[in-house]
Amino acid sequence: MKRYLIFGAIGPFVGGLLLLFATSYLSGYWMHTNLMEVQKFFVVMFKSLQYSYLFGLLPALMMAAIDEIICHIRIIKPPLRLVIVGTIGFVFTAFLYSNRGADAGAVQFLLYGLVGLVPAVLSSWLVSRFCKPVGPHATQAAA
Repeated sequence: MKRYLIFGAIGPFVGGLLLLFATSYLSGYWMHTNLMEVQKFFVVMFKSLQYSYLFGLLPALMMAAIDEIICHIRIIKPPLRLVIVGTIGFVFTAFLYSNRGADAGAVQFLLYGLVGLVPAVLSSWLVSRFCKPVGPHATQAAA
């Protein structure tokens, strides 16, 4: 249960922040910035935070379910689980967001892929760090 709480709390917040950053970077917002524009960025982030949780909670919980399924496979250790969950998050969000509009390219693919990679890896790392292992790894850790 802690796994789903961690993914549900961390994933949409970090994903929404990175999505806003990627979108504003691609639009040229960060080319000539000053302190007022950075403040505006964070104001927009906190105003859109409810939408990040509205649209990001279900994908974050799906990533938690994938993380839990992978956790029960005996061969896969936690570092490899981080790589697998991060790769799945990267691929799903990159294909979901980056193929929009006429300016689709490698930069968009990379930036939007990071929107899924970073929250998935961060959440999975926090789960492996602060939650007791369940399944096959629990018996190995106790021995």
